[in-house]
Amino acid sequence: MAKELVLKANNAKGEFVRVASSFRDFVRADPKAEYPAEAGRYHLYISLACPWASRTYFALQRKGLANVISKSVVHWRMASGKGWEFIPGPYRCDADDVNGKSFMREVYEMAEPGFTGRVTVPVLFDKKTKKIVNNESSEILRMLNTEFNAFCETEEQRQLDLYPAELRPIIDEWNDLVYTEVNNGVYKCGFATTQEAYDGAVVKLFEALDKLEEHLSKNRYVAGDRFTEADIRLFVTLARFDMVYVGHFKCNKRRIVDYPNLWAHTRELYQMAGVAETVDRFHIEHHYQESHVQINPYSIVAIGPELDFTAAHGRDVQFKC
Repeated sequence: MAKELVLKANNAKGEFVRVASSFRDFVRADPKAEYPAEAGRYHLYISLACPWASRTYFALQRKGLANVISKSVVHWRMASGKGWEFIPGPYRCDADDVNGKSFMREVYEMAEPGFTGRVTVPVLFDKKTKKIVNNESSEILRMLNTEFNAFCETEEQRQLDLYPAELRPIIDEWNDLVYTEVNNGVYKCGFATTQEAYDGAVVKLFEALDKLEEHLSKNRYVAGDRFTEADIRLFVTLARFDMVYVGHFKCNKRRIVDYPNLWAHTRELYQMAGVAETVDRFHIEHHYQESHVQINPYSIVAIGPELDFTAAHGRDVQFKC
């Protein structure tokens, strides 16, 4: 089946448009499935800069699957015309030890000969069949949540359910807002090519952030009193917001540190076990500012703001039962 990846494009109004991923197979906790959950069979290709990839790395850490699913980290800079690259040696960058490729595109072309679409991360790769299972971050996150439970390090991690059935309606509702106006909203601002497109996107972005700030003033987590995937999906954008989106993407009406509850929520998640290593400031700041030459033609990396993700968040006291 022909597959095409997320394509970045702007419509006639200069609005950034994201086309859905199409590698959409699924790993199942069923030995008879096409892709059965097995320890050591699957590999996760990620970028530490990319918020979509970081969703999956977050889940991998929280579910205790780092020794079950191997991973490779691409270089932070996307080479012009070549995309994500494997350059072992620089800070937290890996070689492709699974397939021995130099570029992520070569992995796609190996998995599907003749592939001409856009190359993205994350990618969940099957080392046994040499096929890409899935490159849609939200679906990979859900696989990590449920399909590998037999291999979690601890019973607590096995019992952690990021998408509980009873909360799915509210999670889906918030996910829709967060994806449309926040996760993708910052890109709509940054990649807008007309004033009209930017003005429309930035207003919706901050309306959504204002709504989330008010909601989190009354609820510890996005879906209420329980930590879920909705928090992860919000976190990956909030963690990058003041580092790069405020300046690089012109999302500068307010910073996240100006929102008491959003900033505290961000710090709480950052301080969860295993999460800090999924947030790499060097990769984040250098990726955006070195790769997007249409926005920053000289690839000058700004000094960035002072941010303390380790400061006490107080959410446990604020919502103490």
